[in-house]
Amino acid sequence: MDKDRVKGTINEAVGSAKRHVGNLTGDTRTQVEGAAQQVKGKVQNAWGKTKDAARDVQANVRASNAADEAAAHENPKVVVVERHDQI
Repeated sequence: MDKDRVKGTINEAVGSAKRHVGNLTGDTRTQVEGAAQQVKGKVQNAWGKTKDAARDVQANVRASNAADEAAAHENPKVVVVERHDQI
């Protein structure tokens, strides 16, 4: 799991709590700060998910290339050459 996903989750939770406290106390500034921190957390989390997905794709490509290479060594390709005799 990417560190941005962890930070994002924390920011979302803290922002939600701040926003809730702001709602309970009627403090608009705390509500806005909490909402902003929640949005920041959502963005961080999404960015972390994107990086995780990119790493997964990269790992799959590497694994596929390694498998293809191994298969090529086990089963060398046969080249067929046609011979055309002149008449």
